[in-house]
Amino acid sequence: MSLPVEISKLTTKQRLVLIELLWDSLTTEDVQLTSAQQAEVTRRMATFDADARGAAPWDDIEHEFASKSRAETSK
Repeated sequence: MSLPVEISKLTTKQRLVLIELLWDSLTTEDVQLTSAQQAEVTRRMATFDADARGAAPWDDIEHEFASKSRAETSK
């Protein structure tokens, strides 16, 4: 398969954008879970549904991670 661009010449950011474009081009039918993966998803969703109030919003997690990361780099 010949590509119109040599991937190794792309910047990291360009390659990540390419990965994102490729991933987003896939449909649910293109990516099938194994029975073990589906069982794990089902188990995790059941755990989440049982205690959704205990889940933290992504923004809170991201903020906490950023704070800890800044604290580590300032040492």
